[in-house]
Amino acid sequence: MINIFISDLHLESLRIDITDIFLNFLKTKARQADRLFILGDFFEVWLGDDDLNPFSLKIMSALRDATQQGLAIFIMHGNRDFLLGKKFLNDTGCILLPEEHVIDINGTRILLMHGDTLCTLDKKYLAARKKMRNWFFQKLILWKSLEKRKALAAKYREASKSHTSTAAEHILDVTQKEVERVMRKHGVQHLIHGHTHRPAVHTFQLDGLPATRTVLGAWHEKGNVLIWDEKGKKELIDF
Repeated sequence: MINIFISDLHLESLRIDITDIFLNFLKTKARQADRLFILGDFFEVWLGDDDLNPFSLKIMSALRDATQQGLAIFIMHGNRDFLLGKKFLNDTGCILLPEEHVIDINGTRILLMHGDTLCTLDKKYLAARKKMRNWFFQKLILWKSLEKRKALAAKYREASKSHTSTAAEHILDVTQKEVERVMRKHGVQHLIHGHTHRPAVHTFQLDGLPATRTVLGAWHEKGNVLIWDEKGKKELIDF
């Protein structure tokens, strides 16, 4: 079984280049896999399943074609697309994963996360995240018109850009203590996540055993994927 992991594509209508890279990937490289895992921030922004514009319909159609042809696609909420809902899942055939999810590849347990909750020093972001992930807050947002939601999204994006441009580098990255805590919680030696846009494979010792933390890259200028096959071969590549 071949597994492919991607994260932080930030797809939007203004970035036709990245959209084309993804659509080509979905028709080619992804079809060689059995399972595709999208670990959050698939879209730059998702205003709700009722925002059926030509761009979102194009992406959803491509996902539906892939799942109907046998590719299992699993998706997580990120900090940009946490309003992805049941209609999106039903229309695409994708399966929603919880924010901490363990999979098994040939006997190896692997924890999957978007990765934002690992950044425990970023108190300002975590406070905003807590508010936005509250079910009642989300209901209030979805009750608003699409135009009002667009205005709110633009406001939040500007605030996010301001925060990330002024915050210290280490604040925006994960903390090792939290990485180890959540890995112990799930009894794993392997963690895959996105969010930080710092692709790398980190190796360390966890309770006397070798452990790895693989960070997926953002699709700003090119694609980035982790391929993990049934023999345990792992490859983090750009294309």
